[in-house]
Amino acid sequence: MKSSLVIQVEKIQERIYRIRGRKVMLSHHLASLYEVPHKALIQAVKRNLKRFPDDFMFQLNESEFRSLRSQIVTLETGRGRYPKYRSYAFTEQGIAMLSAVLRSDRAIRVSIDIVRVFVKLREYVLKDQSLVRRINAMEKKFDGQFQTVFQAIREIIGPNPLPSRRRIGFRGERL
Repeated sequence: MKSSLVIQVEKIQERIYRIRGRKVMLSHHLASLYEVPHKALIQAVKRNLKRFPDDFMFQLNESEFRSLRSQIVTLETGRGRYPKYRSYAFTEQGIAMLSAVLRSDRAIRVSIDIVRVFVKLREYVLKDQSLVRRINAMEKKFDGQFQTVFQAIREIIGPNPLPSRRRIGFRGERL
C-alpha cells in the first residue's frame, strides 16, 4: 500500500535541476522540504561524509552557483532568505542517504516521496524514448507513404514552441 505524499509532486519536480549531467536537488531546497535548518542539514552531512561519495553529492562551483542563483532569485541585501553560499547538490542516491543521516520520521517520508518522483521522471523519459524509437522504425518500414502522418504525430508529441509574446512598453518608430 502506497503512503500518501507528504509533499506535493509539483513542489519536488520544480526543485530538480540538471547540473553536470545529473538530476539533482539543492541542499537549501531539501532543508526546507525536510523542515530543518539548512545549517543543520549540512552539519549532519559533514559528520557523515563517508556516506556521500561524489556521485551522491557535490558542492556547486562558483559559476554554477551564480548561474542558479540568478535563475532562482535576486539576492536580497542584508540578512536575506536566499542562499549566499555555494549549495550542495544531491543526486537521487544522496537524497536516499539523507534520510539515514537526518534520522527523523519526516526525513524518511520526504526522502521516499522524492525518490518516487525521480523514478516517475525516469519512467516518463523511457516511455518517450520508446515511443520515438517505434515511430522511427515504422517510418523506415513504410518509407514515404505516411510521411504526413508521422509529421503530425511528431508535432503532437514534440515540445510545444512557446507562443510569441507581445512586447510591453513604449515602441518608438523605426527610421
